[in-house]
Amino acid sequence: MTKAYFEILRAGINTSYQDIGRDSLYHIGIPFSGAMDKRNFLISNKIVGNKKKSPVIEFALQGPLLKLINSKANIAITGDVNFNIIRNNSSIEKGNCYQTYNLDDGEQLDIISTNRSVYGYLSVQGGYDIDLFWNSYSVNTKAKIGPNNGEKFSNNQKIFLNKSEEKLQKRKINYLNSKIEFIRVIKGTNYNYFSEEAKNIFLSKEFKVSKLSDRMGMRLEGMKLENIVDTNIKSEGLVKGVIQVPADGNPIIMLSDHGTIGGYPKIAVVITADYDKLVQLTPGTKVKFKSIDIKEAENLYKLYNLETENILSQI
Repeated sequence: MTKAYFEILRAGINTSYQDIGRDSLYHIGIPFSGAMDKRNFLISNKIVGNKKKSPVIEFALQGPLLKLINSKANIAITGDVNFNIIRNNSSIEKGNCYQTYNLDDGEQLDIISTNRSVYGYLSVQGGYDIDLFWNSYSVNTKAKIGPNNGEKFSNNQKIFLNKSEEKLQKRKINYLNSKIEFIRVIKGTNYNYFSEEAKNIFLSKEFKVSKLSDRMGMRLEGMKLENIVDTNIKSEGLVKGVIQVPADGNPIIMLSDHGTIGGYPKIAVVITADYDKLVQLTPGTKVKFKSIDIKEAENLYKLYNLETENILSQI
């Protein structure tokens, strides 16, 4: 039987397979990885009827241009994304996020760009025909692990599709990618390495997201944070969302493909409930931090999960 696939006419920027993430491998230097925006990832799978942990295609800023070959398909895109469907009669249909579209053999999907955000997600009913790597479909391009030889997609590749056993269904939800005024943090293990002035700057002044940001980390620019103890420490374990401050005084937030150890002092950690919104901040965006205690962070995480489950239950 001839396999169904997407032909990649334009790969886009940092387009790769991602899923819920790869756990239990920190001890050998492999981070969690997975979709940057977890909620949009989960919605993407649910809206086409796939299992929660099914792989999706994640893209950043500019998405791919894909042509469907040898099949019909039911697709959905989540995030804040500008995309078109190019039909076989050459008509161009403007796409809307959070609803499914049926594609016929030979039709094209043009994911032009994200809007005021970074990451978007493409799911297809039945999922993608790829193999697990260390119990995950996530690609980590820094470590070269995962499907597609651990690489992001390139032009002229083929993305093979599984055959869906279910009838192509149409679904749609109303979902708004909300923003918050502050990114909330808890104090880091080296919080007291920084001067009182630096602590005050960190929690009261704006920082700008720099262009030097990717799936591994987000560099910030702003007033320098003075370290009064030691600008280097013995390397120790890192977690997603931890904020390191190197000798130049500019914070770096560790993201999904972060290194598992590091030797810069850690001033704070972004709470999990705010991580989805953090990763969607585009270069040039201003960000402010607000300190909360661990109990409040735990309660906000529970609320985030309840809100996510409520959204998914409505699909």
